Amino acid sequence: MAAASRGKRVVIATNTGGHFGLAAIDRLLAVALTLRGAAVTTILCDGVLPACQMCEIGLVPDRGAFVADGPPSLLCGYCHGPAAREWAALGLAAETIGAYISADDRANVEKVASSLPSSELASFVYHDLPLGEQALAGTLRFVARGTLDGEVAGEELLRRYLVASMLTALAYERILSALKPDVVVMHHGIYVPQGVVSLVAKASGVRVVAWNPAYRKHCFIFSHDTTYHHTLMDEPVDSWRDGPFSDEQRAEIESYIKSRWFGKNDWVRFHRDPDLTLTADLKTLGLDPDKKTILALTNVFWDAQLHYPANAFRNQRDWLVVTISWFAARPDLQLVIRIHPAEISGSPPSQQRAQDVIAEAFGALPDNVKIVPPESALSTYALAEHADAALIYATKMGVELSSVGLPVIVAGEAWVRNKGFTYDVRSPEDYLATLARLPFGKPLSPQKRDLALRYAHHFFFRRMVPISFVKSNPGPRRFDIAVDDLDAMKHGADHGLDVICGGILTGSPFIFDSRASA
Repeated sequence: MAAASRGKRVVIATNTGGHFGLAAIDRLLAVALTLRGAAVTTILCDGVLPACQMCEIGLVPDRGAFVADGPPSLLCGYCHGPAAREWAALGLAAETIGAYISADDRANVEKVASSLPSSELASFVYHDLPLGEQALAGTLRFVARGTLDGEVAGEELLRRYLVASMLTALAYERILSALKPDVVVMHHGIYVPQGVVSLVAKASGVRVVAWNPAYRKHCFIFSHDTTYHHTLMDEPVDSWRDGPFSDEQRAEIESYIKSRWFGKNDWVRFHRDPDLTLTADLKTLGLDPDKKTILALTNVFWDAQLHYPANAFRNQRDWLVVTISWFAARPDLQLVIRIHPAEISGSPPSQQRAQDVIAEAFGALPDNVKIVPPESALSTYALAEHADAALIYATKMGVELSSVGLPVIVAGEAWVRNKGFTYDVRSPEDYLATLARLPFGKPLSPQKRDLALRYAHHFFFRRMVPISFVKSNPGPRRFDIAVDDLDAMKHGADHGLDVICGGILTGSPFIFDSRASA
């Protein structure tokens, strides 16, 4: 790989996150790629964007002040200055977004954003780039809601994120023209500015790599071309379905899935102390043990609000309303809605709660519909053991539940869609027709469960690439690089890092094979 990577030009878009958290991984990548012969330039944000992913409602609670003045100086100061010093200490090339943006640029894009009708903001196209979608995703993340309907200053916030999107596009068009990189690497690949960087790079014919922390300890998910939210849905099934699947691999994934009950092997956990006893007696939830139970699992409303053409519903709210209405007419069945714990434990905590959305739509729930709130210690995994089937919109839990044999009906953009072992619906009518088949009365067939286990192993052990010396640090999305010298980052020292660097430099798949590291 060294010869193939020698002289490759890499841009790392570490625009947000400053000197802590995810930026530590960007610095690790920059060093490792440099050691492999690449010419790496990092782009830092120097406080010129009027909105970004670092802005969260918990950090910037005054919407009015944010609309008027943008990010507080304290936030930008915490981000850029220390980060610039750490990059300089490494002796690696770094530039700033501000060096590629003029005062006239800002005035021009502000004029464009202020003149757009409100109905055109989310669909706005600038320089042939669909920036409105990225601006909307960034705005929804800021307010931690799945929609701006009724949101105080929602339109003004969206205009601010649209200005930030256009400035990012202008800067990166010029950056890529000047640096002529072979590949651009960025965290996540959505929101502002990273999602815009991805769009600009692809429009410029530059290869894109996006990454995100995974669930397993020490692991990361890297994807070519776009965010993992899309690639995990679209990757060819033959990349995992047709290869060998040993008894050892089967035991490995079954053991790991069981460990997910407690999260002991993960650094992404939503329950610290799950209660496994509450589901021993279904009467705890007011359920009838003689009736079949269907489990519905929500996801956080604001998370990764991108367009997915395969969704059966416009949004999660519509899915919940249709689901509850259907069960109201089926008293022979009972529905348990487990609201995602990350509504309160995630970062940022959601400002749009599923329980409030349901109460607004229904008031009193049907007797056969029960809600488990996000703060409940009730174990979702234990609850699933009593279920006939699971209904999901976009949650990752579809991977785990299918792998233990539970039939799963997919209504949204869950990663298990189109894998061959779930019930994938594409319209409200299709969804209702599939619900009419409930209860299924039996687990997945051995063939489908085998397929689900194969995919779960691929998802958790092949697509999640470990870097052995990356350790979690207290606080959200924070990491320490626990190495004594540069030798630990050189080619051949860590198989996972080799897979990642190889994918960045040569375009090879980001697939980890533990046998190759043995």
